[in-house]
Order: sequence, then C-alpha cells, then structure tokens
Amino acid sequence: MGSLSGIAETDRRVIVLALARMVGAAGNSFLIVVLPLYITSDVVDIQGLLGTEVGVGAAAVTLTEPLLIGVVLSLFGFLNSLSQPFTGRLSDRVGRRRPFVLAGILLLGTASGLYTIATSYPALVALRAIQGLGAALIIPATVALVNEYAASDTDRGGNFGVYNTFRLIGFGFGPVLAGAVVEAGPYDLSPIGLPVLDGFDAAFVAACAGAYLSFTLVFLLVRDADVEAEAGDDVSIRVRGEDRLLDPVFTLGLATVAMGACIALFATLQNQVNVRLDQPPVWFGAQFAAVTIANVIFQVPVGRASDRIGRRPFLLAGFVLLVPTTLLQGIVTEPALMMLVRLGQGVAVACVFAPSLALAGDLAREGESGTTLSVLTMGFGFGVALGPLASGWLYGFGFVVPFAVGAAAAVLALIAVFTQVEETLDVDDEPAAAPGAD
Repeated sequence: MGSLSGIAETDRRVIVLALARMVGAAGNSFLIVVLPLYITSDVVDIQGLLGTEVGVGAAAVTLTEPLLIGVVLSLFGFLNSLSQPFTGRLSDRVGRRRPFVLAGILLLGTASGLYTIATSYPALVALRAIQGLGAALIIPATVALVNEYAASDTDRGGNFGVYNTFRLIGFGFGPVLAGAVVEAGPYDLSPIGLPVLDGFDAAFVAACAGAYLSFTLVFLLVRDADVEAEAGDDVSIRVRGEDRLLDPVFTLGLATVAMGACIALFATLQNQVNVRLDQPPVWFGAQFAAVTIANVIFQVPVGRASDRIGRRPFLLAGFVLLVPTTLLQGIVTEPALMMLVRLGQGVAVACVFAPSLALAGDLAREGESGTTLSVLTMGFGFGVALGPLASGWLYGFGFVVPFAVGAAAAVLALIAVFTQVEETLDVDDEPAAAPGAD
C-alpha cells in the first residue's frame, strides 16, 4: 500500500515518463533471452568463427559459443555506459532532453526490427552496438528529466523511486515474456495477409513494437522542464572533492560499478548454480528475478523515506547489506536459501539506487543534471556489463571466488561512501508539498 500511495502522489509527468521507460525496457530486455538462443540457432552462421584465435601470443583468445554470446550481450552495456557522459553533457549544452529520448528510442526500436533480417554474426554485433548508443541517448536524458521535474529536494527521492520501479517492472518481465513468445512460435498470420513468423522474428517484432509504443508516449505526453542550458563545451566530471579526496558524485559512480557487478555475477553461472543446488532451471529463473522483485517492492518506499530521513543512511545500509548477500551466493547450497539471499541483495540495491540518484540530483548545478546523473547511470551500466565477464573468468578459480571478489568490491564501496559522501538534505526541514500535475 505504501508503494501505491507513493506512486499516486507523484508528479504525473514522472509517471508518464516512467511508463514509457517501462514499455521500452520490456522490449529491450526481450533480447537478453532471445539473442543467445538466436545466435546458437541454425539461422545465424557462426561455424566459421568457432575455434578462431583472436589476439597475439599470450593475449590470444579462442572464440567459443559462450564467448560470442557474451560479446554481443556485453557490447550493449559497455557502449551504453561509456557514451553516457558525452550524451548527458550534450543534452545539458542543448538544454533539452526530449529529443535525445526520442532519438534513442528510435534507434533501439529500429535495430530490434532489423534483427529479423540479420543472419550473420557481424550484423548482430553492429545492431547491438547501435542499440547501446541508443540507450546512451535515452538514459541520461530521462534521469535528468526526472530530476528536473522535482519541485524540491524533498520529493526527488520519491520521483526516482517511482521511475526505477516502473523501469524495473519492464526489465524484469521482458525476459519472461520473451521466452514465452519464442516457445509459442511459429505464428501463422496468413489469415490477416501477413507471413508466418517464427518465434525469433515474433520476439524481435514485439521488441520493436514496444519501443515504438514508448516513442509515442514520450512524443505525446512528455515535455522538457524549464531549465537553462549552462554546460560548457567539454565533458566535465569532477573527480577530486573540494574538501576531501573524491567528489561525492564520482564516489557514488564508483560504488555503483561495484553494485552493478555484484548483482550481475549470478547471470553467467546458470548451469553451475543449477548443478550445485541440484535444482531445475525454473528455480534459477526465480532466483535471477528475485533482485528485480525486491527492487520493485522497495524502490518507492525507500525513495520517499530518503526524502524525509536523508540519503546517506540508506546508502550505507544498502552497501552493508550488499556485502553478505553477495558472498552468500557462493556459499549456500539450498535453492530456497539462494532465493532469500537474492531477495536480500535486491533490498540492498533498492536502498542504494533511488537515494544515490537523488543525492546526485541534490548536488547537480542548474542545467547540468544530464552530466551529473550520467556518472551514476554509466557506473551501473558498466558494472552490469562487467559482472558476467568477471564471473565467467573467476569461476575457473572456484565457485565461491566470483562472489568473494564481488563482496570485497562492495566493502571498498562501503568505505568510499562512508568517508567521501555527506548528507545533502537538511532533515530538520519540513518536507515540501507534493508537486502538482502541471
């Protein structure tokens, strides 16, 4: 009930933007399930690549099926995260966010549709790269809009809680729907004058349709906030703090890399987890989704509470909880215990996500929300892309090793936040009234 009432009190512009991102995130997350299946199907010819060595000497890597899949999936995250400071800065300079969101959605959606005619591995890589750049246009601009829609510091956390809740619903349920769409194919559309679609093409078309629906919502219902463009010509991310070693936003960006990597370590080890826990694949799917489920439940209450209590208590609590919930994934041997641990990790992420974005928004100067908030969104995207690759490599040293390294990174993140990040809210002030609909 707390989540529902928090959403009802939110500025309607934030809700519309969050709904648009939910639809777009669902369409894009389709591809997390579909692309690995598509690459290993008879449609895409990868036989000529398998066994090929790339690199020189000790740095040479033999191309395998899992590696080819990993490159396609990780490429999106790396291009997306590394491009965000530039696209965020550009939106600050222009002083408008909506055109960037619309252009990014078009790139994502069009590329999703083009997968239906992509039958070579290089074509898949190119399309995934285009989607990574499209996401880089969308993410800094949307979080900047959410930040700028806040009437005051005392509703910023709630805005980000609502935004993240809807986005995560789309991202969490997209893969489930994708599996069902692929499994139910082919689809005979001849009665309405269309060709037969196999499961893969149907999923790609659904992802494309979701993106275009998101485009329509943003085009019709979202407008730029009234802010002045003040950013300079260069990408300017402050590293050194004014009275401490590191800038607080940069510190949160580094900590968010660790958080993103910790939650993504699990993704690569599906077969190993199922064997270790002696569980059917359905358990892994539920355990994987548990982080998202906990986020959906707790994002809005945590965001609202951070507007009243302050940002820093939730940040510290989140990283304290992230340490054991990451390490225990390498230790537990019961499916139900793994589910509980993953739910706990989701609570940890919920404690960090909205308050960190709100804190960065508190510190962002007029007209520089895109640049400032992109540090956090870039960090999370980079961590999520890094996590699967790291776990795939570290697993060779033992099952617990990836999770132990992740827990150690979470400890370093906790220390950094504790020493370098101060509270931005005067919690003695009375909260401002909820923003109006206009």
